[in-house]
Amino acid sequence: MAMAMRVSSQSLFFSLNNAREVLTHFMTDVVHPASKYCKFNGKSKTTTISFRGSVKHIQTVCRITVPGSSLETVVNPPSNLLKDRKVVPDSDPPTTKDVDLLYEFFAKSTKLVALTGAGISTECGIPDYRSPNGAYSTGFKPITHQQFIRSSRARRRYWARSYAGWRKFNEAKPSAAHTALASLEKANRISFMITQNVDRLHHRAGSTPLELHGTVYTVGCVDCGFLFPRELFQEKLKSLNPKWAEAIESLDYDSNSDKSFGMKQRPDGDIEIDEKFWEEDFHIPTCSKCNGVLKPDVVFFGDNVPKERANMAMEAAKGCDAFLVLGSSVMTMSAFRLVRAAHEGGAATAIVNIGNTRADDFAELKINARLGEILPRILNTGSLSIPAI
Repeated sequence: MAMAMRVSSQSLFFSLNNAREVLTHFMTDVVHPASKYCKFNGKSKTTTISFRGSVKHIQTVCRITVPGSSLETVVNPPSNLLKDRKVVPDSDPPTTKDVDLLYEFFAKSTKLVALTGAGISTECGIPDYRSPNGAYSTGFKPITHQQFIRSSRARRRYWARSYAGWRKFNEAKPSAAHTALASLEKANRISFMITQNVDRLHHRAGSTPLELHGTVYTVGCVDCGFLFPRELFQEKLKSLNPKWAEAIESLDYDSNSDKSFGMKQRPDGDIEIDEKFWEEDFHIPTCSKCNGVLKPDVVFFGDNVPKERANMAMEAAKGCDAFLVLGSSVMTMSAFRLVRAAHEGGAATAIVNIGNTRADDFAELKINARLGEILPRILNTGSLSIPAI
């Protein structure tokens, strides 16, 4: 689809920063005019600005061409569009007061720690667990560590679903919030970042967070500890399951399609599949070093965060003067104890999340908003004025 509108050159930057209102509730990843995404054509005297956004939760990629005083927007849906469900919880747009308060929180801190959760990735098409639109709302129960270790059937079920969902999961792109956080980190406005997510979207945006719960981009042996990239594991699964590979590569992921087998995307990259499709004939490899059991390098429910990683996160929480929770309900103890430790250590605490969290009582500032709508606006507020990377 395409849409066009006219604005004065003076209001262009303002319009981009307030694109949700100006472009009929678009959620945009506003790109700084001086960035690599801005290209000026000397012959036509036009400037093209690329940005990402969504219309009513549908992710889009946009290009704005500015010839003098006209503004033309071209919108194309990307490959990672989730057709089967809305994954971003409903929320009113952040107010100017919300933006100002969050800006002041950043401005007053000298050693800020940020903790991100699944809410930052829902805008990328990856579902969460606990929101009204999350996986738990459909009765889904994630695999536990004990189930994975004790049951070969549970492992086969997990890897079949994970293999089927990997292509779509791997196609997810960082959101406006991921990009804004990377800019804040690069400008030293964030001293340390911790993420509960396993999707590596922060890394793709340019951040270097501590991955509290690990990552699905690495596979490890539970017996000898050997680690290797997920892509190599995908190739092994493909060679062991050629019929599956062929079916998945041609699969329509729309859950209303006759070809979908009723598949639904899940938060950690797997796809819900009827057991009759994996019960008998899905084969999983063993460790090439010791023939042991292979598991994604993530902390499943019922498992513990590795001690060294937990200590690093706790040290950061205890040593900060400000702790910012972004897109997390803080329901897991591994996250809650960090917020509690920061609060008890005298750090100011703020939460930006849609809905209640377990740590609300610790927060001096609580904002209900989509992260992709509020964090980019912080970059150009007050004295921060941080160029997007």
